Amino acid sequence: MFTKQCIVTLDLEGVLTPEIWIAVAERTGIEELHLTTRDIPDYDILMKNRLAILAREKLTLSAIQDVISTLQPLEGAAEFLAELKTISQVVILSDTFQEFAWPLMKKFDFPTLFCHNLVVDNDHITGYQLRMKDQKAHAVNAFRGLNFKVTSVGDSFNDTGMLKAADQGIFFRAPENVIQQFPQFPVTHKYGELLAKIRTWIASL
Repeated sequence: MFTKQCIVTLDLEGVLTPEIWIAVAERTGIEELHLTTRDIPDYDILMKNRLAILAREKLTLSAIQDVISTLQPLEGAAEFLAELKTISQVVILSDTFQEFAWPLMKKFDFPTLFCHNLVVDNDHITGYQLRMKDQKAHAVNAFRGLNFKVTSVGDSFNDTGMLKAADQGIFFRAPENVIQQFPQFPVTHKYGELLAKIRTWIASL
């Protein structure tokens, strides 16, 4: 039973699941696809580079979905999410795409997910449509505007906006280059540690 009006927002890749593009890079041998928002803060630049690579390599949406279908939640992630949902409302805020996320959401019993969409022509990804720019931070600000207290958890440069907007921002397994640029956020490495920090926060409300 929820006793506090609070919401926890979580990034998806790197927090609950493996990085999709890294998995694709390892399956295809396309080294450039290893780059993520941990490496390139500008999401538009990152995605334009990815789209150019997909076109060059003639890599289709269905081929990427085949890779995604083999991915499993990070060890302990499903149990963490299930426990978290017993103490707080939970929303996943991700810069992935609905066309990618569906099989992963199924493995978590379909939690609420806010993300984006791809532009697809005959199985080829030709572009992407952001639901809105900086959607993670906007979502957190909207929740707080509805008088919810919000804790946000992420691991990359594109998560820092929502971490700043939240009442409490927490890094989970963030790389050192991200941590160094945003030292104001506490860093966690294990789900038990993260859950304990969230429980303490809820108890303080």
